[in-house]
Amino acid sequence: MDSLWFASEYEKGLYLSSMRPVFNKKALFCDYSEDYIIPLEPSPYGLVKLRFRTGKNNVDYVFLLCNGERLLMEKLKTVDDFDYYEFEYQLNNERITYCFEINCGKLKCYYSMKGVSKHIDTKYKFSLCPGFKTPAWAKGAVIYQIYIDRFYNGDKSNDVETNEYRYIGEGTVRVEDWNKYPAVMGVREFYGGDLQGVIDKLDYLSELGIDAIYFNPLFVSPSNHKYDIQDYDYIDPHVGKIVDDRGELLQPGSERFENRFATKYINRVTNKKNLEASNELFIKVVEEAHKRNIKVILDGVFNHCGSFNKWMDRERIYENSEGYEKGAFVDENSPYRNFFKFHAEGWPYNAAYDGWWGHDTLSKLNYEGSSCLYEYMLHIARKWVSPPFHADGWRLDVAADLGYGPEINHRFWKDFRRAVKEANPDAIIIAEHYGDPSAWLQGDEWDTVMNYDAFMEPVTWFLTGMQKHSDDYREDLRGNAGFFKNMIEVNTARFSAPSLFVAMNELSNHDHSRFLTRTNRVVGRVSNKGSQAADCGVNKAVFREAVLIQMTWFGAPTIYYGDEAGVCGFTDPDNRRTYPWGNEDKELIRFHKELIRIHKENQVFKTGSGKWLALDYNILAYGRFSIREQCLILVNNNDCEKKIAMKVWAIGVPREGIVRSLIYTDEKGFHMRPEEYIITKGRLEMILPKTSAIILKVVK
Repeated sequence: MDSLWFASEYEKGLYLSSMRPVFNKKALFCDYSEDYIIPLEPSPYGLVKLRFRTGKNNVDYVFLLCNGERLLMEKLKTVDDFDYYEFEYQLNNERITYCFEINCGKLKCYYSMKGVSKHIDTKYKFSLCPGFKTPAWAKGAVIYQIYIDRFYNGDKSNDVETNEYRYIGEGTVRVEDWNKYPAVMGVREFYGGDLQGVIDKLDYLSELGIDAIYFNPLFVSPSNHKYDIQDYDYIDPHVGKIVDDRGELLQPGSERFENRFATKYINRVTNKKNLEASNELFIKVVEEAHKRNIKVILDGVFNHCGSFNKWMDRERIYENSEGYEKGAFVDENSPYRNFFKFHAEGWPYNAAYDGWWGHDTLSKLNYEGSSCLYEYMLHIARKWVSPPFHADGWRLDVAADLGYGPEINHRFWKDFRRAVKEANPDAIIIAEHYGDPSAWLQGDEWDTVMNYDAFMEPVTWFLTGMQKHSDDYREDLRGNAGFFKNMIEVNTARFSAPSLFVAMNELSNHDHSRFLTRTNRVVGRVSNKGSQAADCGVNKAVFREAVLIQMTWFGAPTIYYGDEAGVCGFTDPDNRRTYPWGNEDKELIRFHKELIRIHKENQVFKTGSGKWLALDYNILAYGRFSIREQCLILVNNNDCEKKIAMKVWAIGVPREGIVRSLIYTDEKGFHMRPEEYIITKGRLEMILPKTSAIILKVVK
């Protein structure tokens, strides 16, 4: 009897020890981080290790479903509560898409960028483009955007003068009061910000902790926004350096109130001494930035140029200037005639040309009609990222609009990428784009985009309920965690790893209202509300929540100059206010400094994994993590305190342990006290006050 009993108990023990726990779907995980794609940016015809995570001893099989193949993955290792499966895949030179099939007894499910599902949804498959590499420095880089005229005036001798020239029918205006709000039609107002001003403030930017400067356009152009480029070969002397200054201002009301008589302006922008001196100053800007480990990104406007442009010369600025050919507006036989599409004869002074969106000040460039234009723009692409200028990349204005059809558009951007990367392999290419960018993010055109759809818009809707121009308020979207999650997931699925980690994540920029203004939930623009309405009722606690999310999200957090100092503003031109030197919100600057430091000290915020932990009305909690370290981000955007209870073991947090706060913000301000919270049975419970957010890190 004893031996039979012993045998029975022994068999029962074997059975129990071999029993698998209940299938744990929450343990399943994969994303675009370095823990799951090795190497992260594999070469064509190389090998890539694709990994997948499950609960420990929790599944029977994991299959990699890749390009029509069903491939059995091998269990590689066990780390704490998780098993890691791997398949080493032989690449060719073509893009692959993949997801995973998980089998557990009779249960079967799939895993994609959407998470666990019963069926495969192809739009959420992971993708990988062999050979697609983005610069290491740009992954998670903190970028600072500068609208040059409004940052700092370091050289008053180069300021645009009142009535120096005409722009859109009226004379230019030199603004004497740095703190004045921009006018409703402020495109011809100039405050005097320049490159010398940037040099003067580089130590401030370095102390802030930024990794790169993104300049709005710097090339010769007549507006303060400079998206109507006049000469792609030279930095505008009005933001550069004027060494030969002569000529006359225009006289309003006279018969000579035309730009062909604006001799002071003509000399400033056509005199090669001024142009070369300005290029030399830009070289110095880059050198000084690089000394401080700050990269420099230029804004490239390749879809259109300005009507002032030397190729068009509608203002007849270059018509009689030495060393310049006749423009296409002036002369039928201009070498630049085919740079533009004319719809009628009518020379001299033919105004029947295409303007971008019908704007005759923005002459649409005709790449289909001129191989000379096409090649020249590739020369410009190479020139500014090459010695002696050494810029570190391009931001591309309205990049999807270039050309008159998709064929020329994709061909140009492929050639543009080759030109830039051959000249400077470490240069970044960031495109302005709204909507699905995936056709351009296949590894042979753009590196990434300004991340409106998977960052700026969802964050704005969730925290403020406002549309990014402050044109609409949606109470149903404010605090709507389901909408936020869906918008993030749908749009993030359009990226692959190289694009995602360098995506330009902005809260504000030159085309949209300032985020701080959106926190007041006032619908309107400066034309119908006035500038002061943008300053009233703002909520800095909500803004700090947004910055905390920005500094912990996938991509490159990008600060629009002055946001860190508390600048407000409706959409343009009001968002282009001056930096408030001497009137800064120094506590808000300190908050940015601390968050930037935290972002840079924790690699998980640059290239780590990410996972939702809790989502509810006005509540967000997510983890950024790797096998080696784990951080938790919690946001309570409610007008009352909330208790948050969530399982955190799924990001690798120990089932019993401690997390310590790195930074905390609420309606009273912020602090860095390293307060500790206990993890019990893989769960964290804590009370978050109203309008608060916190970053926690696991204590090892």
